[in-house]
Amino acid sequence: MRILLTNDDGIHAPGLELLERLAAPLADELWVVAPAEEQSGAGHSLTLTRPLRIRKHGERRFSVTGTPTDAVMLALGQLMKEARPDLILSGINRGANLGEDVTYSGTVSAAMEGALAGVPAIALSQCSMAPGTSDGVRFDAAEAHGPDVIARLLDAPMPPRSLVNVNFPPVEASDVRGVKVCAQGFRDYSRLNIVERTDPRGFRYYWFGTGETVETPGHRTDLEVVADGFVAVTPLDLDLTRHDQLDNLARRFD
Repeated sequence: MRILLTNDDGIHAPGLELLERLAAPLADELWVVAPAEEQSGAGHSLTLTRPLRIRKHGERRFSVTGTPTDAVMLALGQLMKEARPDLILSGINRGANLGEDVTYSGTVSAAMEGALAGVPAIALSQCSMAPGTSDGVRFDAAEAHGPDVIARLLDAPMPPRSLVNVNFPPVEASDVRGVKVCAQGFRDYSRLNIVERTDPRGFRYYWFGTGETVETPGHRTDLEVVADGFVAVTPLDLDLTRHDQLDNLARRFD
C-alpha cells in the first residue's frame, strides 16, 4: 500500500510526526507532502496568485509553500504522478475538527482534495484537553486508538467523492469510552462570541470565539460524541446539494 500523509499544521508538526509512526506499519511506501508552515483555517483554498515551491526534506518527504489543498494537488499531480497513493491520511490535527469546522479546516480539506481525485481519504484530529485552546493538546488518545481506527476504516468501502472525519476525544487514552459512528454536528453561530480588546497602541482588535452546540436527540453528532469521551467517526460527502429541495425550487421556475 502506498500512503500519502499531509496536514494543515505544517511539515514539522508533532501530530504529523505521530501519524507517520502510526501509518508506517500499514504502508509499503510512505510519502509526506505537507504545507511548509501552519495553515489552520485555510479551508479548501487553492493558491492561484503566486508560484508554489516544493522543498525536499528526505526520501519521499516534501513541504509546499501553500495550503493543504495545494500540497495534495502537487503530490498527486507532480510528485506522485507516476504512482498515485492508495490512501491519504490528513492530520493528526492539533485541536478538534467537529461540526461546521469541516468547512474551515485545512486538515479536512486536504482529505477532501484526495476524495475529489478518487483517492480514499481520512482526516484525523486530536481534540484539546482545554476546550477552545490548542495549548492543552496531548495526542495520547490518538496514539493509543488511532491504529485500530485506521485499520478498521481500511476495510470499509468508501463511495466516490467521500471521506471520513475522525476526532479523538480530549481525555486520557485509558478514559476513551469507545468509538461511535455519528453525524456532523452544528453550533449555533447566532450566539457567536466575539471578543473586543485594545492593543498597546490604543487600536481595537477582535478574536472570534465559537458558537454553542446544537443538542440533538440521543446525542448523535460528533460534537456530542466527543464530549461524551468517545472517538467520533463521521462519513462526509462532497455533494452539498439539498436533494430534498430540488423539486420545491424547480416549481418556482415552472
